[in-house]
Amino acid sequence: MLLPEGLHIVEPHVSCDVTSASMLPAQLSPPLSNGLSMPQIQLGVYLTSGNETVRAVRWALEAGYRGIDSAQMYHNEREAAQAITEFLASEGNKDGLTREDIHFTSKLASNSSYEAVRRSIKQSVKTCGLGYIDLFLLHSPYGGRKARLDSWRAVEDAVDEGDIRIGGVSNYGVKHLQELMAAKPRTMPAVNQIEIHPFNNRSDIASFCQDNNILVEAYAPLVRAMRMKHPTVVSLSSKYACTPAQLLVRWSVQHGYVPLPKSVKKARIMENSEVGGFQITDEDMAVLDGLDEYLVTDWDPTDAE
Repeated sequence: MLLPEGLHIVEPHVSCDVTSASMLPAQLSPPLSNGLSMPQIQLGVYLTSGNETVRAVRWALEAGYRGIDSAQMYHNEREAAQAITEFLASEGNKDGLTREDIHFTSKLASNSSYEAVRRSIKQSVKTCGLGYIDLFLLHSPYGGRKARLDSWRAVEDAVDEGDIRIGGVSNYGVKHLQELMAAKPRTMPAVNQIEIHPFNNRSDIASFCQDNNILVEAYAPLVRAMRMKHPTVVSLSSKYACTPAQLLVRWSVQHGYVPLPKSVKKARIMENSEVGGFQITDEDMAVLDGLDEYLVTDWDPTDAE
């Protein structure tokens, strides 16, 4: 079982009541390959409308989240960034946070030519109005080898020019990462965001990323609520006095991943971050790992040509 360095853990069987010690979203991930870090738990806003995005992001920031995950294809970059800007200027910003304290992610809609991708990145930066984007990902490996490599070169230059701070990829399989590595880029992706949870544990991709210092971000960490009533999930949730969602988020954290739980409900946004008050044992982590059925809840570009 992998534990992020510096992560504060207490013994199991502690209830998940709301306390500062039980909340992890403001804690940082292990250092990335470029030396930077990101919030350990972040809010995902996939399939979230504009108004829902504004409300959810605001609630998340008030609850202690410091990372928001959007994308060009989500059509809510502007609203997510708007909520960040409004929160920072509001009385709800009790800790005096600044732009630099919030981690904002977006993703390229489709791989293309170098010039088209540079324009697309600049447009996202302009749309957000945050000055820069903290993490920018190639959303998928679709488009073929040339488009992937040209798009990555555009990301590298965007980092050099200050439009983004960290470059990464999403939905990349091992073969796509090996392809990029063989092309000898100036930098490798610091992050690979993939669907990963106990019912699709992506052991091949996760192991490759770990071996090559690529942090795994976990989208759909709650399995899009498809397995909340699974007997093992229900049993272990009872054992650790937490909800099924908290158990699944905790599984991601203990593997060293950065989970991106999504909700538009205030109570659940808070609940999903309250996973610092218990630790899943090695034995129970192995039980959860054994639930793998390669369950894909949305799309699976990891084997794209």
